[in-house]
Amino acid sequence: MLVLICVSIAFHFPLFSFHTVHAQVAGLNTLAVLDMSNAGRTAGLGLDYLPLYDLDISVGIDNPSLIRSGMAGTGMLSYVSQFGTGGRGLLSYGYGSKHLGTFVFSFHFNNYGRFTEYDEEENEIGRFTASDYALSVGWGIWLDSSFSVGVNFKPILSQYADYTALATAFDVAGSYTNPSRRFTATLMARNVGAQILTFDGTAESLPFELSAALSYKLVGAPFRFFFAATELQRWDLRYDDPFNPTTTVDPFTGETTTEGWLEGTLDNLLRHTLVGVELNLGKALFARVGYSYRQNAEMRGVDAFNLSGFSFGVGLRTKRFEFSFAHRDYHLSQAPNYLTLSYKF
Repeated sequence: MLVLICVSIAFHFPLFSFHTVHAQVAGLNTLAVLDMSNAGRTAGLGLDYLPLYDLDISVGIDNPSLIRSGMAGTGMLSYVSQFGTGGRGLLSYGYGSKHLGTFVFSFHFNNYGRFTEYDEEENEIGRFTASDYALSVGWGIWLDSSFSVGVNFKPILSQYADYTALATAFDVAGSYTNPSRRFTATLMARNVGAQILTFDGTAESLPFELSAALSYKLVGAPFRFFFAATELQRWDLRYDDPFNPTTTVDPFTGETTTEGWLEGTLDNLLRHTLVGVELNLGKALFARVGYSYRQNAEMRGVDAFNLSGFSFGVGLRTKRFEFSFAHRDYHLSQAPNYLTLSYKF
């Protein structure tokens, strides 16, 4: 049933149709902060949310279908070093109700810093700030020992100088966990919603995404592998790159060379994938690494090697306390760091 709901959502919004020509895929939506995860464990694995049967409250924040009663009474604080002078993060708490189940409440903030304002003649006329604020209320229910569903309700307020926008969004997710708890798979429709108040009177779409993710732990090995298929509502994630064109013309012979169909299809397919590995170094210590081919393809330099698309992290867990650190390379000049602390009260 959840699969049918997610697919129905994808095909009933005209902006979510499949594209078969090269186009610039950035800038199609507003309030991109809805796409940002603030949890260190998630960032270290390079994913948007974790398909994982665990009591870590950061799993339930982004994936409501895996909220468990054991998350009640846990608080979490996370901070991300933003580009420039800004920063973002969240405060979260798990609450359990005997009759209503378990909820995960979160407050997300994104501060872009202070900016100088100029008029059309380049005269300085003042300073302004830009920020996003979002609440998230997540609730999940286990239908039996293996299947679970959940929903996040996310009102968001954006204030950029004198411009304000208000929107509401939902995440709808369903998960399957096998009896051994070594395999978990999630299907999710993220950011289903609309603007209530717009920046300039023009309504823009939210960053809707239909995606699937899974994790698998090897028997007798300290590895857990993660895989995600993203942007399933849109096939073509490529765009015309002037530094790497798909069609070139030899300046001497005039011969035209065009990228092969197989090469282009494989490149596009890989842009939909995210992969990660978590290594258990003992009862309490973890190491994590993730990779996004799409991010690497879009952000790598023309001639310089860099780690765009790669993420790295470590985690420390005790009975009540958990700490995660992650370093995520977005492009050549900046790579934010994630710090996450959680405590079971």
